[in-house]
Parts: sequence; C-alpha cells; structure tokens
Amino acid sequence: MHSMTGFGRGSATSETWHAAVEISAVNRKQAEVVVQAPRELSELDGRIRKAVLGVVSRGRIQVSINLERGQGSLASIRVDKMLAQAFHQAFVELGQAIGQEVTPTAADYLRQPGILNTGTADIDAEDAWQTIKPALDEALAALAMMRETEGSHLMQDLLARLEALAAYVAKITADAPARPVRQRELLDKRLRDAGLDLDPADERVLRELALFADRCDVSEELTRLDSHFVKFREYLDAAEPPGRALDFLCQELFREFNTIGSKANDAGIAQTIVEAKTELEKIREQVQNVE
Repeated sequence: MHSMTGFGRGSATSETWHAAVEISAVNRKQAEVVVQAPRELSELDGRIRKAVLGVVSRGRIQVSINLERGQGSLASIRVDKMLAQAFHQAFVELGQAIGQEVTPTAADYLRQPGILNTGTADIDAEDAWQTIKPALDEALAALAMMRETEGSHLMQDLLARLEALAAYVAKITADAPARPVRQRELLDKRLRDAGLDLDPADERVLRELALFADRCDVSEELTRLDSHFVKFREYLDAAEPPGRALDFLCQELFREFNTIGSKANDAGIAQTIVEAKTELEKIREQVQNVE
C-alpha cells in the first residue's frame, strides 16, 4: 500500500545538458500530472506524463524540470534581427522628429530586452530527453520509495483503528440480545404504573414484545460489519491501489452504524455507536491519504 503524498529528486548530466527533476505528490481523488519545464520541452509532456502515471495512479503530481547547459557545451547567443532593425528605425525616426541625427550605441542595443537572447532558446527536445529521462526515473524511484514507506505506516495505523472498531462491534453484539429483555421489563413497569394488571403471558403483550424484538434486531447489520472488516483487510493486502475501495467501505461502515443506532433504540448502544463513528471518522481521514 502506498501513500499519495511524497517527494522525489533526481539529476543527470551529459556533455550537452545537466537536468534536475523534482517531483512532489499530494492528495487528490483522481490522477493529475502538472509539468513545469522550459517551453521548448513542451513536446515531451506526453512522455513525462506517461512515465509518471506508470508509477502513480492517484494524486496531484507536480514535476519540475530544470535544464542547464553542460560544461562541455558552448552557450549560444541568438540575435533577433527584426527587433534590432525596428530598434534602429526608431532612432532614425527620433532624429527626424527633432531635426538631428541620433545614433544608438552598442549599450543601447544591449539594454533593449529581446535583441540578444542567451540560454536555452535553442534546446533540442530529443537531445535533452536523453538527459532528462534518467533524472526523471531517479526522481520517480525516490518518490515511490517515500510513498511506500509512508504507506506502510498508514497500514499499521489503519489496522490498529480497525481492531478498535471491531471491539466496538463486539460490544454491540454482546449488548444487543439484552435489549428485548429490558423492553419487556419496561413494558411490565409501565403496565403496573398504569394500573393494568395484565398477565405477562397475555397474547397482546407477547405480540408487542415480538414486534419490538424484530424492529430492534441488528444481527443483519452486525454480520455485514464483520464482512466489511474482512474485506477492508483484504484490500490493505492487495497488490492494486486500494484507496478508492477503502473509501467506499468507510461509507458502508458508516451507514451500518447509523442503521444500528436507529434500530437499537438503546442509550448504551447509542453511546457505543458514537464512539465507533468517532473512530471510523479517523479511519476515513487516513484513507484519504491512501493511493
């Protein structure tokens, strides 16, 4: 089992390029990959996303790629000829406007943004990919290791909380059969208080008790809870990412506890239900971190 949160970093160097890749992952119901890289590498987005989705299936994954020229590569300078000519023409027009020649200096051209461009403007994406790919693989491996480590901690926490939840269910299972007995005692008391001397074996009394016992019977819900606990543990041990399945099971567990609370009509059981739902809420919060 893996957590959805993690971080990984990788780097690689060739004669031409040095690539540094950082990957961070946070919780999200679906998979979302966000790539931050030089504009000239946009054609590599598909390959980067495919590599990431081969490792993760859920979460928001942000991939940051920094690309610099290697020491064995000469930096290139590009001249924007159209912009330089437009800049020169502007000085010609300025001279005509004031009635004297205005000649720009080299410093004027250097101060004008965009005329001289240095750096990664001439990136060859295919060439750069040969350096980015190993850095990306290294970052993904580090990310997967961190997610797996955190996932093992999450599993231990979930198993412990599941045991606590099973203990609450065991208490309800032990208390539930006594509920019809208490109802019979309560009914007898009410009849006596009302001055009605009815035989406890009276058919009307027995029918009322039988209807109540049927209404407050929670054996079906308890059986389903036990089944959900077994399935929960199976999902935790499964090879496939269990996050969505665990989230669904939490909803089903919550529904069963709600039904028991409404059917049992007992203060003691109601208190146990409150404690169980509090523990279940903690489980649901942790499940939101599971891939």
